[in-house]
Amino acid sequence: MVKIKKRSLNVFTITLSVFIIFISLTSSTAQAVSKYGSSGDEVVKIQQRLGELGYYNGSIDGRFGTNTKKAVIAFQKDNNLSADGIVGDKTLTALGITSSNNSTFTESEINLLARIISAESRGEPYEGQVAVGAVILNRIDHPSFPNTIAGVIYQPLAFSCVDDGQINEPVSDSAFRAANDAINGWDPSGGAIYYYNPDKALNKWILTRTIICSIGKHKFCI
Repeated sequence: MVKIKKRSLNVFTITLSVFIIFISLTSSTAQAVSKYGSSGDEVVKIQQRLGELGYYNGSIDGRFGTNTKKAVIAFQKDNNLSADGIVGDKTLTALGITSSNNSTFTESEINLLARIISAESRGEPYEGQVAVGAVILNRIDHPSFPNTIAGVIYQPLAFSCVDDGQINEPVSDSAFRAANDAINGWDPSGGAIYYYNPDKALNKWILTRTIICSIGKHKFCI
């Protein structure tokens, strides 16, 4: 049996700990970039910016797929960046995007978002539920609307379910999942800030808005 001196064992333990910390930090850094397979709000911003610059004409869905990667590579080549299709700090800076953390909402805000999704999209397909949540979040970023979830939802005359009390009914499990998917950047609405059911719409003004897509019984528009 080989005997290891206590001091040698301590040095080994410290070295191993430093190595583990290094690997952990390296992994965290690797996960901080947006690349093929990534999803979330940052990917949405990347797609929007690439679209504005004429590199991307696909869906603004927050999912880093093949078309997004091709657009990133084309942008990187034109801007003398490493054309690897990975959006790190240099590419983000060139795009004029500030890296962000998606965990910006409190539990109560997420619950409120789930509540409005449940009330507004009851009976709609799951994609439509996520789209309703995305519209709420899109309004937060739009200068014409309040900049908080509560502000958007409780804006006077914004949602009929607030006025008739349906927002206080039990929340479906799928609505909680949809709220989190919307917060994580999935936007099936394609950037819409309005939606309506043409069979129930009483406001003629909403019928004049430009339609982006239709999901279930809802039309999503800007």
